[in-house]
Amino acid sequence: MKIAHVTVFTKCMEASVAFYEKMAGLKIRRDMRGTEHPVVFLGPEEGETCIELVESRDAAYCGSGLLIGFAVADAEKEWQEKEKAGLCPGPMVTPNPHAKFFTVKDPNGVEIQFLQED
Repeated sequence: MKIAHVTVFTKCMEASVAFYEKMAGLKIRRDMRGTEHPVVFLGPEEGETCIELVESRDAAYCGSGLLIGFAVADAEKEWQEKEKAGLCPGPMVTPNPHAKFFTVKDPNGVEIQFLQED
């Protein structure tokens, strides 16, 4: 068994799609924005775990306690790119000699982690 997708309910579909495409490098795998219930699936490769964005004014994510992590090759480079994009990345955290990460918030307030492990 594997995780098929993680769902984020959003008030801002276009900003959310742009964030996951540009900041996480995901590609649209299924796009149902022209329907009564707009949904977009984004993922790295076909068949891999996706982020499912569901447009919902009433059930949009708000709060804390959710973090989605992305593996990256160079956390320092990613931090600089996110800074240039105006995302206000958090501090670089090095919990051990083999890992470092930082976080930003997506347009919905979901905490997104970019993690480099050696």
